[in-house]
Amino acid sequence: MNRTILFAFLFTQNILSAQFSQRSLSSENWQFKNSKDQNWLPAKVPGTVHLDLMNNKIIPDPFKDENEKKVQWIENENWDYQTQFTVSSQELKNDNIDLVFNGLDTFSEVYLNGKLLKKTDNMFRKWNIPVKYYLKAGNNIIQVKFQSAVNTGKELAKKVSFTMPESPRSFVRKAQYQFGWDWGPRLVTAGIWKDIQLEFWNNAKIITVKDIQNNSEKASDLRFDVEIYAENAGDYTLDLNKIHQKISLKKGINTISVPYETKGMKLWQPNGRGDANLYDFKIKLSKDLKNIDGKNIRIGLRTVELVQEKDEKGKSFYFKVNGHPLYIKGTNWIPGDSFSPRMTKEKYHQLIKDTKDANMNMIRIWGGGIYEDDEFYKACDENGILVWQDFMFAGSFYPADEAFLNNVKEEVKDQVSRLQNHPSIALWCGNNEIDEAIVNWGYQKQFKYSKNDSLQVWKDYKKLFHDVIPNALSESLKSDKNIYWPSSPSIGWGHKESLTEGDSHYWGVWWGEQPFEIYNEKVGRFMSEYGFQGTPSLETTKSMFSGTPDLNLQNSTIKAHEKHARGWDIINEYLKRDYKIPADFTQYNYVSQLLQARGMQIAIEAHRRAKPYNMGTLYWQLNDCWPVVSWSSIDYLGNWKAFHYQAKRSFEPVMVSVAETEKNYDIYLISDLLKELKTDIKFELIDFKGKTLWKANHSDVVNADVSKKIRSINKSELAQFNLSETVLKISSEKDAALQKLFFFNKPKDIKLPKPEIKIRKISPTEFEMSTDVLAKDIYLIGDTHFSDNFFDLLPGTSKRITLSKPLEKIEVMSLWDVMKD
Repeated sequence: MNRTILFAFLFTQNILSAQFSQRSLSSENWQFKNSKDQNWLPAKVPGTVHLDLMNNKIIPDPFKDENEKKVQWIENENWDYQTQFTVSSQELKNDNIDLVFNGLDTFSEVYLNGKLLKKTDNMFRKWNIPVKYYLKAGNNIIQVKFQSAVNTGKELAKKVSFTMPESPRSFVRKAQYQFGWDWGPRLVTAGIWKDIQLEFWNNAKIITVKDIQNNSEKASDLRFDVEIYAENAGDYTLDLNKIHQKISLKKGINTISVPYETKGMKLWQPNGRGDANLYDFKIKLSKDLKNIDGKNIRIGLRTVELVQEKDEKGKSFYFKVNGHPLYIKGTNWIPGDSFSPRMTKEKYHQLIKDTKDANMNMIRIWGGGIYEDDEFYKACDENGILVWQDFMFAGSFYPADEAFLNNVKEEVKDQVSRLQNHPSIALWCGNNEIDEAIVNWGYQKQFKYSKNDSLQVWKDYKKLFHDVIPNALSESLKSDKNIYWPSSPSIGWGHKESLTEGDSHYWGVWWGEQPFEIYNEKVGRFMSEYGFQGTPSLETTKSMFSGTPDLNLQNSTIKAHEKHARGWDIINEYLKRDYKIPADFTQYNYVSQLLQARGMQIAIEAHRRAKPYNMGTLYWQLNDCWPVVSWSSIDYLGNWKAFHYQAKRSFEPVMVSVAETEKNYDIYLISDLLKELKTDIKFELIDFKGKTLWKANHSDVVNADVSKKIRSINKSELAQFNLSETVLKISSEKDAALQKLFFFNKPKDIKLPKPEIKIRKISPTEFEMSTDVLAKDIYLIGDTHFSDNFFDLLPGTSKRITLSKPLEKIEVMSLWDVMKD
């Protein structure tokens, strides 16, 4: 029996023994072509037209050289996809057969055997098409004809009487970043970007399963609401793990509630608070002893509350998880690739592990990307990473005609139905920076809006984000899962109220070109965006080139991989303030990463010192969608920049921070622990050769989950010393991890000696480092992941480093190499 016949036999047996089955059509032999052409070419599903054109060697890789410019024609073309597949006469005996597209990008017509079945207009929706009566035994042909999203968007824009900013992207329900951003290329895709299935079913099928938790900090109240569509009314059986329940279904939609005893189950805890305990449930629907349908879900027991209470300074904004306030430490997420189908399960899980390893507990999914793949949320569930989930609207004005609003409503229902059981989901947010765009960005003046035009924009905004989306959430979610925030930020960074209530995007640094030190003053209740750019690793920079890399700041390829119009100028301006601007590219790459890490350290520590006034810090941004100079802490190839190593230190559960005032150096101890902390802190002023010049001790009891000023050192105490040649070491003998090196001057004003850095190999993947004098910002160069990098090392101490894979040779650089005269 050959493999094809064996597969058909086994598949038929599956149909006969079960009432529901699913068959993927993604692996069929798909073809594609420009709609103008005659010849079909091989295609992959899931995929995008750009990837298919690359695979067929019709276009160069847009990530390399300046090839992005060469592929812009693609967005203006229409593209056709098709495949043939067989259906057996036995399969056709099923009562219902549905063709399910999990993602079509974006405007398309779906044909089956020449019959137009569906027109689609939303990348983010699931399309379920009954096809039993259009299928035939033997060969069948699916065709999906995609229209240009850019051209269609332009036609839709003509229906509005005034010019919309960022037109036509805001008229198109697809990933907004594809139209270009200040960290990403313009690559407007089309194609079948998610899996396709044929679903065969009889009698009834399970639509959704919702876990409902009403009091889960006591792990005592849990039920499952199972939504079932019955084609045939009658008696059925529903099994949920060991619970066996006989049910009677009417024709149409039925909701069956199944209570579940949670005795012995443990709470799901965010990273840093305990284990992310997860539990598997199997739901099975049967009739006459035959399995009809089934679903598997994984849940965690937890409560999440967003607490906003008026106080003497404004209004609080913090998350309470499992009954305890949680200081949020985390980042913002953009899509991990300009071509989303190329993202792998492994890359999702690695990036989320990288956030866990850096002591984070939340990721905000930014509203200009995509609702992420199931693997993203699964990884967050497993690693205790909470998710702030934006809906996919960003930085523009959006229409509010009936067709658009109905489309969005169905989009929200589809995505919420898919995501709601993930314990990681903490918040649903309407959009990114649209309230601010309307109020602060001056588009109305730029496009010469009339008073009525401006009123219409605000009316449309309120309709979409204060009516349609929250109403759709209320229809889909119970109160335990329905925490909604209309827009992030709630108030723009130019207004004083942005620092006293709601969440804040502070861009006075970078956009406003304010000094890093302004972060110490601009601290809001919850900082959901702020950031500074840094270059990617040398390895990722080299990947920008198709040939031999020319690592030169004037190289056109390197310039093309900086998407902010003034990016290089801003970086250089800040470099002049704090460092020197090296001529050598490797040194420039290194010091620009240090610059980014320094700025973000100042910000994060200022936020954490202000606890509980401030209860969250989410920096912009974790990752990249292509090789680029950007705000990310991890570059496109997954390499940690200096900033990510610093973020790990700055997010430690217990941390020492120093704030300089006019007369003092104030030392804070910040603890996120839910227990009291007894400390014995040692303060030492050390010169760069290791000599102790001044010292003091301090013992204290620090309450749970608090930021406390434990000592002030008056500047007069240290006046006799040359502070440009010294460092303040703050440490604890009881806790070796609790250590801080505080430098009194900006890096360019520190008088560094030349270090002799020694490396002692312990094993192929472990070595020990030491130095004769202070070595500042040691940079280990090599194609591997170092357990630590961009760190300071004092004389008389050593540090062990592990490698993810062995290296023949490790290159070492320190700040002295860049700052020497």
